[in-house]
Amino acid sequence: MNTLILIASIIGAIIFFQVLITLINILQKGGAYKGKSIDEILGVSAQSAKPEDVLRLSKPEVMQLYYAAKAPDFKSIKGEYRAKNLPVGVQAFSADFYTHHFFGPGRWEGKAFLPENNDSGYGYNIFRKKDKIFRTRKMNTSIGKSNIDDKPTFHVDYKPHNGGTVHSMHDEIRSINDTLYIGMGYMGLGGGSINPAPFIVYGKATPWVGLDTDVD
Repeated sequence: MNTLILIASIIGAIIFFQVLITLINILQKGGAYKGKSIDEILGVSAQSAKPEDVLRLSKPEVMQLYYAAKAPDFKSIKGEYRAKNLPVGVQAFSADFYTHHFFGPGRWEGKAFLPENNDSGYGYNIFRKKDKIFRTRKMNTSIGKSNIDDKPTFHVDYKPHNGGTVHSMHDEIRSINDTLYIGMGYMGLGGGSINPAPFIVYGKATPWVGLDTDVD
């Protein structure tokens, strides 16, 4: 009986800690959109902005950047891009650990997109394991209202093609310039759109290669 009580206490403490960390992470987003432009938030013009300009921002500033950015022209995002999680918020380490160890068959390195018509298409994620590249984790793409702030955004929906924790994963992406995009990823297990994990998609697109295999 004492062993069962101890186990229950440990499980309860773990759950409490996870909930507390999630709440802190949500609070670290800061408030609603303050009205600053991308130039004002970054301290450089949007057109000249580079990944390092985003990487030096705090979490509230990253959220303000997402609010200030706009949905890209859907057909302009085509091909393979580099991607990187942003190291902001108390859950940054756990988000990075999940992404590189459980999301796919190796370290996450990028995303690819193929617009099939004016407002919908599909894509995949790019992983590296040792010297091998994997193109998998298929997702559907579209333009629609954001679940974060109700403004137009580029949606990445994993639900139709993936199971497990990835089934509830969803990304939103907005444009800073034509080689730099700010993204927000979230899943049901982590609280959904109220608790997004920021990332960037960046670089000049390289040609679309296509999926290796789909992961269910």
